This record gives sequence, C-alpha cells and structure tokens, in this order.
Amino acid sequence: MRIHIATDHAGLEFSQTLQQHLGDAGHEVIDHGPESYDPLDDYPSFCIDAARAVVRDQRSGREALGVVFGGSGNGEQIAANKVEGVRAALVWNLSTAELAREHNDANVISIGARQHTVEEAIAFIDRFIATPFSGEERHARRIAQLAEYETTGRIVGHPIE
Repeated sequence: MRIHIATDHAGLEFSQTLQQHLGDAGHEVIDHGPESYDPLDDYPSFCIDAARAVVRDQRSGREALGVVFGGSGNGEQIAANKVEGVRAALVWNLSTAELAREHNDANVISIGARQHTVEEAIAFIDRFIATPFSGEERHARRIAQLAEYETTGRIVGHPIE
C-alpha cells in the first residue's frame, strides 16, 4: 500500500521513524514534508499535499492512505479535511484508529506527536492500515451524505438550516 505522510516541526522525528517502520513493513512511503526542522514552519501545505495525493491515488485505483502529524494533531486533521474526498480522523488510541477505518472509511489519520510515544503511534498506524471498512449500509449511507454535502452543500432528504 502507498502511505502518504506529512508533519510539522513537532512531528518530524516521529515521521522519520514511522517512515522507516512502514517501509520495513513493505509499504511505499511518500513524504510530503517538511524536509528539515524549522520551528516556524506551516503545516497546512504539507498536510494538504499528502491528503490530495491520497485522494488522487484512490481515485486512480491505487490503494493509499495518509498519516499526518503535529503537536496535537488537531490542526493537521483540519488541514487534511479541507481536501475534497478526504475523511481525516484524529486518532488517540487503538479503538479510534480501528473505528476510523471500520465505521468512517477514513483515508487519513492525524496523530499528536507530543501526545504519544513513537511506539503508540506505530500501533495506531498499524491498526488503521490493517482495519478494513465494514461496508455496513448505515456507515456507507452516512459517508455518502458527507460527500454529497461536500460537493453540493446539501443532503437530499435531510434539511440543513
């Protein structure tokens, strides 16, 4: 599987370690930055680039997921979710990693590098990658509603004020 990774300065060391782990596990890892430590860097472009690449790969039929990092993971998740077709979830334990895929078919996860150890982050990512979308109708229906709203600003049959 192709894994797109992006971070900010707070997650740079995490990112490097995780890229090695994912590569050793047989994944193709694409690093969207940054390339070096800069305490004043701006994460949005890195995370948006990674998120866009995930969507581009998935739409072309390539199996791909994304992982973004920052101090808390919040801003990185928000940035990734600005990309049409992305469902980015903030992950903070094994259960949220699993449910992000199983119920939400998340294609990007965000992890707070200052909130977790590298070992925890590896476990979250491995669980995320290993968990398939359940395909249950209720989950698929909700995901379709989110995609509809994302592209049209409406959800047919569900008024939005």
